[in-house]
Amino acid sequence: MKEFKGRLAVVTGCGSGIGRELTRQLAAAGVRVAGCDLMAGALQETVDLVKREFPHARVTGHSCDVGMEGDIAKFREDVASSHDAECVHLLFNNAAIGGCGSFVRASRKHWERTFTVCWNGVYWCTREFLPLLMAADEARIVNVSSVNGFWASLGPDSPNTAYSAAKFAVKGFSEALITDLRLNAPHVGVSVVMPGHIRTPIVSNSMRVLYGTDELDWSDSELEEFREQWKRLGIEVGTWSLDQVRGHLQDRLKKFEESAPTSASQAARVILDGVQEGRWRILVGEDAHHLDQRVRTAPDRAYDIDFLGPRVTGPRTPFLR
Repeated sequence: MKEFKGRLAVVTGCGSGIGRELTRQLAAAGVRVAGCDLMAGALQETVDLVKREFPHARVTGHSCDVGMEGDIAKFREDVASSHDAECVHLLFNNAAIGGCGSFVRASRKHWERTFTVCWNGVYWCTREFLPLLMAADEARIVNVSSVNGFWASLGPDSPNTAYSAAKFAVKGFSEALITDLRLNAPHVGVSVVMPGHIRTPIVSNSMRVLYGTDELDWSDSELEEFREQWKRLGIEVGTWSLDQVRGHLQDRLKKFEESAPTSASQAARVILDGVQEGRWRILVGEDAHHLDQRVRTAPDRAYDIDFLGPRVTGPRTPFLR
């Protein structure tokens, strides 16, 4: 889709990060945007920001939990009503949360919540909006997977099962749609996006969704589990107090976001460029390209302890739960 101006785009998870930047850059290109988010405050901030920056832009914000199929059906109805739309040209399935890495130790409730938001949110949104996409002269579905959609790990010290399983599903679904759409709706294209480490508040947002808190306020039992997991990995933390574990986690989570080599704005630009070029596979960030090459070169070694090089001493997990 080379020309964006005058189109209607739907963006999930538009309250922050890549979703907010997609909304901004689409509005700047003359696109009407209907965005949704679970967090009402962040959603309104995005709408206000875009309207201040682009006073003539047509942007609407809608409350929606993509982990709830009923919410998505209502969102689709609201989009059609608020934009008086008989079709949609662009669907960005961007909303996601992280966490609940261990299938063995994480609670089933939180594991399934992560998987549902990251996978079912994409599936349900595509189901709901497909008739409106097919009603357009041309349209594109843009599904945001992750490098964890082709490498199911955060490194040897970090299980990442719920998020990775969902992102693998998003990638596989997107690739399978290429043939399906070509045969049954050839004017609708699909792109799968695989970002590397992007500077977004996904960790703090995930904490709010899963645990209902804005603070990184772990219980003693959770802190003890972090310490025990590190000990099982042979890391010397046995003498650490729970306060030391908490302080280290807070420091690592802060650095995890700050150390991201790619900004959300840069990521959105790469995604939109890829859509305009008609690419079905969009890697975002040099780290994503590098990891993709390493996994393709040595797939049998992808989960070896030293796959990313010598291990760093000390616990370095960004977000285990």
